[in-house]
Amino acid sequence: MTPVKAALLSLFMLTAIAMWGIGIYSADAAADHTDADGYGVVSTR
Repeated sequence: MTPVKAALLSLFMLTAIAMWGIGIYSADAAADHTDADGYGVVSTR
């Protein structure tokens, strides 16, 4: 694999992971879920 192909593949993969994260974040925010951390502490709104 040439360095250019490797760089483009890496860029594509990082972009896909970022878009997936943004999609999960926005879907969770739109569903109006209650925020909670790993210790069971819940924020009130």
